[in-house]
Amino acid sequence: MNLAKQIEDIFTVCLEKLELAWWVEIITFQPACTYYFGPFITAKDAELSQNGYIEDLEHEKAQGIAVKIKQCQPITLTICQD
Repeated sequence: MNLAKQIEDIFTVCLEKLELAWWVEIITFQPACTYYFGPFITAKDAELSQNGYIEDLEHEKAQGIAVKIKQCQPITLTICQD
């Protein structure tokens, strides 16, 4: 791993601990789930990554997809209603 990547990873961990990291939150109607993808250093980084996550969920036949880019620290990365 190069030095720049190591520094970025350390910075991301610090942001996450301070609840300042950015996450892609995707809520689906069917299945009724909330997914968190991240962490990202900037909202722009999260925004640039969201399409891949959406495509994966569409490939899995998820319906009613809503996306938010937000600063948070999710405890659970996937939350589904039973």
